[in-house]
Amino acid sequence: MAGEDDGTPTGSGGAFEPLREPVFRNIWSASVLSNFGQLILGVGAAWEMTRLTSSASLVAMVQTALMLPLMLASVPAGAVADMFDRRKIAMLGLGFSVACGTLLTVLAWLGLTSPWVLLSFCSLIGAGVALYSPSWQASISEQVPPAQLPAAIALGSISYNFARSFGPALGGLIVLAMGAKAAFAVNAVCYLPLLAAFFLWKRRHVPSRLPPERIDRAIVSGGRYALHSGPVRTVLVRAFLFGFAGASASALAPLIAKDLLHGDAGAYGVLLGSSGVGAVAGALMVSRVRERLSNETATRILALISGLAIILVGFSHMLWLTCVGLFLAGAGNILTIALFNISVQLASPRWVTARALSLFSSALTGGIAVGAIVWGVVANGWSVQVAVVASGAALCATPLLAFVFRLPEAAVGGVEAVQIGNEPEVAMALTLRSGPVVIEIDYRVHPDQARPYYDAMLKVQRTRMRNGAFNWSISRDVADPALWTERYQFPTWGDYLRMRDRFTQADFAVQADVEAFLLEGSTKVVRRRLERPLGSVRWRADSPDPKQETVGYLAP
Repeated sequence: MAGEDDGTPTGSGGAFEPLREPVFRNIWSASVLSNFGQLILGVGAAWEMTRLTSSASLVAMVQTALMLPLMLASVPAGAVADMFDRRKIAMLGLGFSVACGTLLTVLAWLGLTSPWVLLSFCSLIGAGVALYSPSWQASISEQVPPAQLPAAIALGSISYNFARSFGPALGGLIVLAMGAKAAFAVNAVCYLPLLAAFFLWKRRHVPSRLPPERIDRAIVSGGRYALHSGPVRTVLVRAFLFGFAGASASALAPLIAKDLLHGDAGAYGVLLGSSGVGAVAGALMVSRVRERLSNETATRILALISGLAIILVGFSHMLWLTCVGLFLAGAGNILTIALFNISVQLASPRWVTARALSLFSSALTGGIAVGAIVWGVVANGWSVQVAVVASGAALCATPLLAFVFRLPEAAVGGVEAVQIGNEPEVAMALTLRSGPVVIEIDYRVHPDQARPYYDAMLKVQRTRMRNGAFNWSISRDVADPALWTERYQFPTWGDYLRMRDRFTQADFAVQADVEAFLLEGSTKVVRRRLERPLGSVRWRADSPDPKQETVGYLAP
């Protein structure tokens, strides 16, 4: 597998170097076709809706029906992708979209479509794509060497934006030549190469020693990791505010063409094309930007470029000048999003990568959705020009966020899982549902080292909490100032065992820093306790105890 090299450093080799990896090349090439299919579906569905109804709101709801599942289903889909084989989950989502697209085509050929049938099938196809997307993004690290991951992520952005540049125009030609039903058929067919590429990928799935979490618990685990992981939390906040500030460029593009440029649908298409081409150009520069600038410096510069470009669009009344502005804004936006995406992937261990990416996607799309509403209200209350200029100014102000939410430097390594060598000593018959479980760890530290030791333990706290622990605390014995006790809890024994499987190299490094403070000759003492141990004791003193002779232990 590409992501498992022999330890020899591998250079990034440029923006297209990941395409040398056969698995990634096949899946990426097929994803370009699937993106074309998705965009062609949007054009065909919108055109079919104009034939079925004169309601402008129903026509507008086509885009909502396609995009809403991507926002609502991305977090559960990310949890599923982390719980099971990502290759199979991607195939399941794509297969569902193919089936729904095929059925929609049949209904259209039979003349059985209606506005609500069309909206329902657009949502179903979007739900399949939402299920597939986190699995695809999270599996990129398994298809390319670590050094090529940033370039591979950028190529994923190029795939969509290349399709966005030409897909709507191609969809219009298909609808004009053969009707909307042909667009539905093309959409279904375009998913097939990607489904085949995942089917042919001989992914080595390493199953967990433990059964998967329940979907609700998996979602909570992903959210808690993001909450207690400083780098991921910072990226989520920045992504939401970035999407909010710059949402006017896409949300108000039709009004920019109509009110500011006094153009028609052709002008609108040119504006979309300019933004798409800019996005492709920006994605090609990701590796070069990362080599020359830090994450924070790059995002500050890109925010200023994008913001000033949007302000230029607001003041421009010439098509070519507006196209220049949207080209620059598109390049800056996709570069920033790619840098955010890379930061999330490199800061997340494999057990939670898909969930972290789905939260990132929700934060970004949520920011764009809220921003679109706000800038739309501003445009209604004042003017399109005021809304666009205000959006650009807000984007220019986002570098100020660095004073509170400074972006981490994305570095490869440190998030690989590390096996804990020792196994817990257990003399009771436990199941995965036994609990709650309390962990107490005693440390003996010289009193003169109290302050630096306490600071180091605060870093340990973050590792415990993001890996699944609750109610963490650190206490000091008033009669023996050298004795410190760390305490935390888990709802069940299974949650504790899962935490042990989630330790990474970075977590072990933090733990090693703490253990360096131990008094010479002393070791930490770990106690694992079952709180409210109903079921581990007999109901009455004379009740038979079937566990007396043999003690079962569910080994981690």
